[in-house]
Amino acid sequence: MLLSAQSGGRISDLACWRQLGSLETTVIQEVRPSKSARCHRRRPLQSLKSGLWLNEPTKSHASDTELSVTTDANTDFWRETHYGFVRDNGHFYAFQTEGDFTAQVRVQANFTHLYDQAGLMVRLDERRWVKTGIEFSDGYGLLGSVLTNEASDWATGRYGGDPSDFWIRVTVQSGVLRIQASHDRQTWPLVRLCPFPKADHYLIGPMCCTPERSGLEVKFSEWQLRPALGKDLHDLT
Repeated sequence: MLLSAQSGGRISDLACWRQLGSLETTVIQEVRPSKSARCHRRRPLQSLKSGLWLNEPTKSHASDTELSVTTDANTDFWRETHYGFVRDNGHFYAFQTEGDFTAQVRVQANFTHLYDQAGLMVRLDERRWVKTGIEFSDGYGLLGSVLTNEASDWATGRYGGDPSDFWIRVTVQSGVLRIQASHDRQTWPLVRLCPFPKADHYLIGPMCCTPERSGLEVKFSEWQLRPALGKDLHDLT
């Protein structure tokens, strides 16, 4: 079952904190889920209208099929490593899911300035999260990920496809997070495989930031959120 809120909500609307063993996780204020939400276990969620904003941008628009965002200035997600600062003001459009899941989205943007970035984020709280997608660095749109557990890492490399138009997929299953990317939505090579905390609920959705400027225009489309696909690690479909 997927719990969601009405369009235009913000993460500040999250009503309470639930203690899940030793894991503290945000949960959305209880509402009776719609029929389509209750069908989450049988078919993908594809509407982009029902997310909640963490750090809502000044300019954005969500429809059933597309989310368009123009980034605000000096936005980022990062904790401590190398730079010594904490930034948690990037734009994150979150959906809450119960248990294991697979999410994917198409991302279109013209990355031109240092650290311009867009993709997907999985989040438990401000100290435990992953973001993944394209980030502009050293003159290239690089495909990478940042895993944060108190402090952030950064794993990145050249992307063989068109960095201005790509698909990104994240699967969380049995305490393992798997990231895949695609240039054609047909073949999904592995980007990262790493441990990630088990939880009853996760926040997952589109993410974008511009640490050095404002004005990156990003379009997210072809959004899907479903139960974990459970495919073999070397199954690239």
